[in-house]
Amino acid sequence: MTSPLDVAVVQLQADEDVQENARAAAEAIRDAGRAQLVVLPEYTSGWAKHLRPELAQPARGPFTEAVRRAARESGRTVVLGTMEPDDGESARCANVALAIGPDGQDLGRYRKVHLFDAYGIRESDTLTPGPAGAEHALVFDVGALRVGVATCYDIRFPETFRVLADAGANVFAIGAAWAAGEGKAELLLTLARARAIENASYVLISSQPGPGRSGHSAIVDPRGVVLSQAGSDEARTLQAALDPEVVRATRAQVPSLGHRRYRVVPVDDDGGRVG
Repeated sequence: MTSPLDVAVVQLQADEDVQENARAAAEAIRDAGRAQLVVLPEYTSGWAKHLRPELAQPARGPFTEAVRRAARESGRTVVLGTMEPDDGESARCANVALAIGPDGQDLGRYRKVHLFDAYGIRESDTLTPGPAGAEHALVFDVGALRVGVATCYDIRFPETFRVLADAGANVFAIGAAWAAGEGKAELLLTLARARAIENASYVLISSQPGPGRSGHSAIVDPRGVVLSQAGSDEARTLQAALDPEVVRATRAQVPSLGHRRYRVVPVDDDGGRVG
């Protein structure tokens, strides 16, 4: 029998003080109890209601080095969101989810594909989207489970998670700075449960609390059962043990992934198929 995977989902509020954000993230990683996998929010490196390029941090800068050191010293795998200067010549940035192994080395990077231009917010004014397609999916193994990474607004796009499931993922780690508003917390949980049920996978949502953000981080099992959930304003770490047998049994009972009659293909900016 395969062993369960202990996870910690950290509900952490970041602001414009990058040094304090690094300290808080490193502390949360070190204090994550028995967790082998720790998930922190989108924009853990720095957040403001109106994103600005000066909040971006270099890929090998003080913030990420502090997080890598905490992962190595605690022996945990970590997923968290940062904002980095874009590789191109523009002044825009990239929203990056970084996965770090228990040795402090990078497992991979995912650049957010779907930018949040809604509710009066325009991420595309500051960010460039990442490339779409299965070849850009970030998946990695932790124990007997395979983790796939997505970010915030991606949760509204089921095809993102089909791509991850096709790459073998049975745990989705999603960092968010989910915008506050009427019904938004309920919407986040509804989407999380939907992505869990339709892919028979665990969903880990780490969502920032604080002004303009809705919090409500959650851990959802492959049947859509909410195992743990935080409130709107509290700083809190959720803990759970993810059982590979629950994934196996759920997929055996309802083998919907094997019943599909459509495949996912990327589209260009005009809605046409790529390739």
